Amino acid sequence: MRKDIFTGKVTSINHEKNYVSVAYMHNDRKKTITCRMSEKETGDETHEKVKHIYRVGDEVSFQVKGVNRGAGMIAYNLKFLYNNELQHLLDKAAADNRFIGYLKKVEDAWFIKERGSYIFFPLELSKWENLPSEEHLNEAVEFRLLHTDKPGRISAELFSHDYIPAFRKAIQAFKNNTPVEAVVTRISPYAIYVDMYGGNLQSKLPLAKRQISNLKEGDRLQVRFTYLGNTRIVIESI
Repeated sequence: MRKDIFTGKVTSINHEKNYVSVAYMHNDRKKTITCRMSEKETGDETHEKVKHIYRVGDEVSFQVKGVNRGAGMIAYNLKFLYNNELQHLLDKAAADNRFIGYLKKVEDAWFIKERGSYIFFPLELSKWENLPSEEHLNEAVEFRLLHTDKPGRISAELFSHDYIPAFRKAIQAFKNNTPVEAVVTRISPYAIYVDMYGGNLQSKLPLAKRQISNLKEGDRLQVRFTYLGNTRIVIESI
């Protein structure tokens, strides 16, 4: 039995204790078994480099072994196969990537639970975005799916962002094409690193775009935003 490979469906997930419950059929009987989501604990030595984020509805394969001297059984070598409900959401996202869900928090990690499928997606926040308030837990929010071409990395992004004041100022400067002051913090062989808005935003300038014969740390430059994203800020010198 230990060498047999079973298939089943994830019915619940305990993020705090890091295990999933899987329902499966064995000898025409419906059974439920638990499995740790950590590869180290499952004994999976062939797992992919990108760890799969397990969700309710995942069809999985696994093996079974005894624990506590045969008093109980657990699953190991858990592997994701497919998820029909997730695929339905991905198909919808291709046409209209707008969903409604509820904010959830597990330990220090934030998730969004999609309203119709109850699938949890990790919430992806900008480095310039304030964390949600716990007062808003279980409130309905609108979100979009990210990384839909990589099922193992799918996450959620809120449509409404609570950015820090410095980033809101940067958005306004970007819209108006207004120059801002940047302070040189470091010069490497490849780039000039700068701070803006009192050190709350950072970016860099390629050396090829700037004459630095007399430039040093602490110097002030006039720059303009050419791109503002949730993970990257691009500027050019004036």
